[in-house]
Amino acid sequence: MSDTAEGLRRKMASAGELRSVVRTMKALAASSIGQYERSVLSLAGYRRTVEAGLGAAFRLAQGGPSHADAPKVKAAHGVTAIVFGTDQGLVGQFNDRVTDFVLQTLGAAAGKAQVWAVGERVYNRLADAGLNLKGHFPVPNAVGAITGLVGELQIACEANRTDGDRTVEYVFHNRLSTGGHYEPVAGRLLPLDSVWRDGLIRIPWATAMQPEVLGGQAGVLLALTREYLFISLFQACAESLASENASRLAAMQRADENIDDLLETLTHTFNSLRQSRIDEELFDVVSGFEALAGKGPNRGIRG
Repeated sequence: MSDTAEGLRRKMASAGELRSVVRTMKALAASSIGQYERSVLSLAGYRRTVEAGLGAAFRLAQGGPSHADAPKVKAAHGVTAIVFGTDQGLVGQFNDRVTDFVLQTLGAAAGKAQVWAVGERVYNRLADAGLNLKGHFPVPNAVGAITGLVGELQIACEANRTDGDRTVEYVFHNRLSTGGHYEPVAGRLLPLDSVWRDGLIRIPWATAMQPEVLGGQAGVLLALTREYLFISLFQACAESLASENASRLAAMQRADENIDDLLETLTHTFNSLRQSRIDEELFDVVSGFEALAGKGPNRGIRG
């Protein structure tokens, strides 16, 4: 019985150590979610600034919203997709869900699409699905690493474009939803059509003093458009990382609950064994005491 009790003690100690590790991972995941969510909120202010600048530049260039004056967008003849996944564990069907969503969204165009993947695991999922992979990038492990990744993505996509290119560019990623869950979403990056332009033109300027464009309209519009695309990719990456950590946090929460249940069961079993051993020892003491108290058959004979 002592070996069994000792074995239970070892199991309880191991479960306690594992619970400590799980709770540390929970704390790290929760902290990471907060960092990525704050980065998205901070980015919202910069997005409004860039959009206001684009609207002002378009107003100066066109004199106001007009679909007739807007450049005509030709029908697209190709599709490019940027897909954000994860290479970390304990995230369930994270990569599978975004891969299935890419295939569902692109439909018949999926086989001809050119795809850039962020993450080796989602890269392999997309390759297994038969998509045309252009390459993959490592998943950033902190907010500070997102900027470098987005810069590399922009360089790769711009190098892949040609003059007069009519390719539609999408970004796919997972985004946090209610209750700590996530869902795959998609956003179109290019082309920037007249509807998008007119929406920016209607954004009012913050002050009565109207802005002026210095350095040439074309250069300013190009620079602001690149910033707009940078913001879109940065937000997609940050939201993907936040949802990844939310998935890991949910997995750690389930593991923590399972460990608590296991410890409760082990503790109950250990206490039962210990109580049984105490009862047996007490029974032996009582039996010995009764034997010594003269209740045997020869106790009253004197020599």
